[in-house]
Amino acid sequence: MLTVTVAALVLGLGIGLGLGLSGFLPDRRIATPVAPLAVSVAPEGSEEAATIALFRNARDSVVSIATSAARRGLFGMVTAEVPLGAGSGFIWDGNGHVVTNAHVIRGATAAVVTLADGRSFDARLVGRDERHDLAVLRIRGSDLPPPLPLAPPEPPEVGARVLAIGNPFGLDWTLTTGIVSALDREIPGRGGTSIRGVIQTDAAINPGNSGGPLLDSAGRIIGVNTAIYSPSGGSAGIGFAVPVAAVQRVVPQLIRTGRYSPPSLGLVFDPRLNALANRQGLAGVVVLDVPSGSAAAQAGIEPAEILRDGRIRTGDVIVAVEGARVETLDDLLAALEAREIGQTVRVTLWDGARERDVALPLVAEG
Repeated sequence: MLTVTVAALVLGLGIGLGLGLSGFLPDRRIATPVAPLAVSVAPEGSEEAATIALFRNARDSVVSIATSAARRGLFGMVTAEVPLGAGSGFIWDGNGHVVTNAHVIRGATAAVVTLADGRSFDARLVGRDERHDLAVLRIRGSDLPPPLPLAPPEPPEVGARVLAIGNPFGLDWTLTTGIVSALDREIPGRGGTSIRGVIQTDAAINPGNSGGPLLDSAGRIIGVNTAIYSPSGGSAGIGFAVPVAAVQRVVPQLIRTGRYSPPSLGLVFDPRLNALANRQGLAGVVVLDVPSGSAAAQAGIEPAEILRDGRIRTGDVIVAVEGARVETLDDLLAALEAREIGQTVRVTLWDGARERDVALPLVAEG
């Protein structure tokens, strides 16, 4: 015990003296040369170099969008503009059209588009389509960035590399990368319908990325980022984008007319009625109304009838288009959207006893 105590005392004194004098005695330690930090540079032609070049080329064509809503006081007078939200978008053409998501500008009375060079412009709403969650704004200015190129309408391959550029959480012009995780996904849309054919990706997509482009490895737009799947609202490795085929169908119509009118049979459907019928085991689409004088009326299509006791007599039920079976209203809308207005299609009906085919021309949805 004594030996240990003395040794500890001596050791303590030595440490204390060393600590106490170290500030005054010269440091006689030999300095070890430190090698300079090696900075790796992406070799030309590598995937990293390609990603850097792609971002540099595409960055200027991606925009930040800030929205606000008018606050009204007495007599409906605007008293203030309240910030509403933020999102992303991209230059569509040389006329100042900007594509974004419909939900980015939903409820807004004003929107400001900011370019990568710092210039900001008040934007005018040209049109929107809630069914595909797409909207078009327009800005006016000189020397606007060029539009981003569009990929072919054919879906990309699962596993293909993708890049997303946007403004998540207000962090302007952020690049994330990933792959196409799956195709032909379906996510909830507005008005009781779904957005179909959606691209799933693991590229990090967060709030604020909405409306920004999803690019392939050639820098072409393959989709418009629209949603994330996450209980927390942040990225969880599952993001979705409206495919470019839908964008190419919808956006030109929004620019021309301010609204999207998909091909239609000229019939009236009710999503709630059809959802109820489907839950009760009916496969097909119930026709709610047949406008008088229409081609459908001339073909003798019978609509559903609500009886006095509240029950529904289904009338003619659409079960196929051009031989392809349809079980839900979403199935029918998807089958029609792939065709052109003016085209005649073969529609199969079931009246509760037998099936029959009728030929109906496609018209613009009213």
